[in-house]
Amino acid sequence: MIITNQIHLKMKKTIFLFILSFSLSFAQQDTLPFAEIGPYYEDFTAETAVARMIEGLGFRYYWGTNSLTAEDLAYKPSSDSRSTMDLLEHIYGLTEMVIYTFEGKEYPTGTHYNLTFEAYRSETLMNLKKIHDLLMNGSTISELSVKINYNGQTMEFPFWNAINGPISDAIWHTGQVVSNRRASGNPFNGKAQVFLGKLMQ
Repeated sequence: MIITNQIHLKMKKTIFLFILSFSLSFAQQDTLPFAEIGPYYEDFTAETAVARMIEGLGFRYYWGTNSLTAEDLAYKPSSDSRSTMDLLEHIYGLTEMVIYTFEGKEYPTGTHYNLTFEAYRSETLMNLKKIHDLLMNGSTISELSVKINYNGQTMEFPFWNAINGPISDAIWHTGQVVSNRRASGNPFNGKAQVFLGKLMQ
């Protein structure tokens, strides 16, 4: 009888933890940015153009990483390729580099992170939201420079390099995530319309 009660308690605890985990995951999905792209901006400037690029990246990343499984994260198309999890780490680092640019700080190349999938996803999306908001709230990108530390040597570049460097690179690698998940049997949600920036019903 005691053993039976213990089994029931363990089962109840397991079910409770599963429901809690599912609820937290669902709540996080509701609060993370870029589930859709916002309305057009009133002004067409260098800053709003880049902000729209960030929204396009955020939308693709949001749906490209939505509901990835452990199998998806481990997938790599060849033995010498990055796994999907490796790609998520790299994309996160690229967003960090852009944040450093806005903060006037020097980004150390070769930095490695050790986060969970959920942390990579949420932190990357929140970084993109921060970049978007900085662009929309008074930053002048012509005055910014990308500063990196490469093997102990400081290098500095104009913001042009942030566009064709980490921002474009993040779009590139998000496409790889989408391609990988299709190959691992869990394709991108076809209702996520990237041209319109909305989830179609």
